[in-house]
Amino acid sequence: MRIFGREPAVVIGIISAGLSLAVTFGIGLSSEQAGAIVAVISAVFAAITAAMTRPITPSAFTGLVAAAVALLPAFHFDVAPETVGSLNALVLALLVFITRGQVSPASPQTPTHPAGV
Repeated sequence: MRIFGREPAVVIGIISAGLSLAVTFGIGLSSEQAGAIVAVISAVFAAITAAMTRPITPSAFTGLVAAAVALLPAFHFDVAPETVGSLNALVLALLVFITRGQVSPASPQTPTHPAGV
C-alpha cells in the first residue's frame, strides 16, 4: 500500500508533524492545552503507523517518545506552545528517519511488471 506514492509510515509521520505544528500557530491555546492536543495527535498517528507497519515496536516507540515530548508542559515544564510544536515535529522527523530502515509495510506489495517483460 502506498499513499501519494510513498510508504505510509513516512506520509503519516509528515502529516502528524504538520498537524502538531499547526496546533501551536497563534490559536490562543495555553502550553498545557497545546501539549495535550499535540500528544493526542502523535499518539493517534503512531497507532495508525504501528498498525500499518511491521514490526510494530519501532513505530510504537516513536509515537510514545513524540507524545511524551508533547506532554512536557503538562508536567509543569515552562515550554511555549510554539516550542512544543517545533520540538514535536523535530522529534517525529528524527525518529521516522531513524526507524525507517527497521519497518516495512504490513502487507508488502509485489512489484508489478509491464506486460511482455
